[in-house]
Amino acid sequence: MKKTKVKITFLVILVGISSMLAAVVTDHWAVLSPRVERLNTTCEAAHFGLWRLCKKSIFIVEEDPQGKGCGPISLPGVKNCSYFKHFTSGEEAEVFEVKTQKEYNISAAAIAIFSLAFMTLGSLCLLGAFGKGRDYLLRPAGMFFAFAGLCIIISVEIMRQSVKRMIDSDETIWIEYYYSWSFACACAAFTLLSLSGISLLIISMPHMPRNPWETCMDAEPEPID
Repeated sequence: MKKTKVKITFLVILVGISSMLAAVVTDHWAVLSPRVERLNTTCEAAHFGLWRLCKKSIFIVEEDPQGKGCGPISLPGVKNCSYFKHFTSGEEAEVFEVKTQKEYNISAAAIAIFSLAFMTLGSLCLLGAFGKGRDYLLRPAGMFFAFAGLCIIISVEIMRQSVKRMIDSDETIWIEYYYSWSFACACAAFTLLSLSGISLLIISMPHMPRNPWETCMDAEPEPID
């Protein structure tokens, strides 16, 4: 029974890992749009992630029914992408036009790296737990996956604050925004990895005592095999 629970949790973790990797390596966390004053003109929308921002020049021929912004981003146009210079000195990232935006992205990217590290350690512990007599590794695996989920949701919140600051700032041209599929992947990774980590911690606990005078510490652990 315990082995079956661990296998089911492992499958959920694989989905969570896939979501995490998709969120970290892609650049569709948020889509930004400037105001469109008139039709038959070119406007510049943008989408960005932890490492890169892409600007896209879109020719507008009809009004956006949902607002006055540029887009949608799926329309054809000339695309120009540039990577953030997170950990090097020099010019501020011109894509944000605000100095503090670079600090936001550095923080979000650094915490995401910690999340990947915790996820890797958790995966190694979980794989080791499938060995005979190594079910004690389930507990550290659960803790590592829970920490990975916590780190990625912190990155999500930092990115959310970054977008909010850009929209509210008078120094930027962006007036509209929405969160895209990379952002959704990060939220899904948080949910799946956190719940899986907690599940592994619960599974690794000793089974409930069968007799009133038997304590949990006295109970024999249930092996995976």
